[in-house]
Amino acid sequence: MSVRTLPLLFLNLGGEMLYILDQRLRAQNIPGDKARKVLNDIISTMFNRKFMEELFKPQELYSKKALRTVYERLAHASIMKLNQASMDKLYDLMTMAFKYQVLLCPRPKDVLLVTFNHLDTIKGFIQDSPTILQQVDETFRQLTEIYGGLSAGEFQLIRQTLLIFFQDLHVRVSMFLKDKVQNNNGRFVLPVSGPVPWGTEVPGLIRMFNNKGKEVKRIEFKHGGNYVPAPKEGSFELYGDRVLKLGTNMYSVNRPVETHMSGSSKNLASRTQESIAPNPLAKEELNFLARLMGGMEIKKPSGPEPGFRLNLFTTDEEEEQAALTRPEELSYEVINIQATQDQQRSKELAQIIGEFEIMEQPRLSTSKGDDLLAMMDEL
Repeated sequence: MSVRTLPLLFLNLGGEMLYILDQRLRAQNIPGDKARKVLNDIISTMFNRKFMEELFKPQELYSKKALRTVYERLAHASIMKLNQASMDKLYDLMTMAFKYQVLLCPRPKDVLLVTFNHLDTIKGFIQDSPTILQQVDETFRQLTEIYGGLSAGEFQLIRQTLLIFFQDLHVRVSMFLKDKVQNNNGRFVLPVSGPVPWGTEVPGLIRMFNNKGKEVKRIEFKHGGNYVPAPKEGSFELYGDRVLKLGTNMYSVNRPVETHMSGSSKNLASRTQESIAPNPLAKEELNFLARLMGGMEIKKPSGPEPGFRLNLFTTDEEEEQAALTRPEELSYEVINIQATQDQQRSKELAQIIGEFEIMEQPRLSTSKGDDLLAMMDEL
């Protein structure tokens, strides 16, 4: 497991969340000023300096529930509200889109190009907000500094860590089904055509060499695909042609997008459901949430501007039906954590920790997850 995976996972999922919210804000004819405020508030919170500092610290990935809690808070960082069914659908679309992108990355390193595609599009949402643009550019520089020098093997470990995180998610998405890149069981179809990874050759030729390194024989074979050489390598600079289209906004053209639980997802509930047994990482995950959310600066709506509810379904009836029919084991019980020094919140956090019923083991040294409340007081 790579300890450098979390920033890439968070930024790419966050990018997909913004794509979806932008599409739904347009579909529901939300006034332009309100839509811009929602996106600006979420992006400003997402790229907050303190938040990014915590995010980029080397650390292992946490559970889907823990990350889902962070996105729940992010989505409600402005005047927009989502109910549980819409939040479930939003998270399903985010995770399946990025899973598809990771699977189709020609090289493990190209997951960085996917991330840059997300950041490039996010910058398009905030062209009139130079302060927020500066926050995004600073995150880009951090990515370049940290990931620019990693080896192919380290990127392979990052890709493997991402695929392990996504391995039990098989939600069917109507857009993927219509484009025939996803099967009815929720699994993706890998292409056998198109450009090969940069730096590699089109398959179909075997070269044999002698012990002196001289080529002595060639054998051609039929590979059964329709591959072509890569035209050029994508740019890893702040501005440039990424070449790779994975990670760009697939909702730029209005298309209705529905999600459905595949049969395999329902049958594999035991694998998808979070264990009800005491989780030895429970304190650490609460600690993780407290650190991340402590860095989030959620801006309270100023003035009399009313909030509004965003529906990720076509009608309210569909949203209500989705909430009733979603398998319980595939729903996320979100832990609401406010990283403040407020006494009432501290009591709530203490109660949450108590509910995990973790058996304390004798220790010679303290763990960084031992005292959540003390750490929150230091934020």
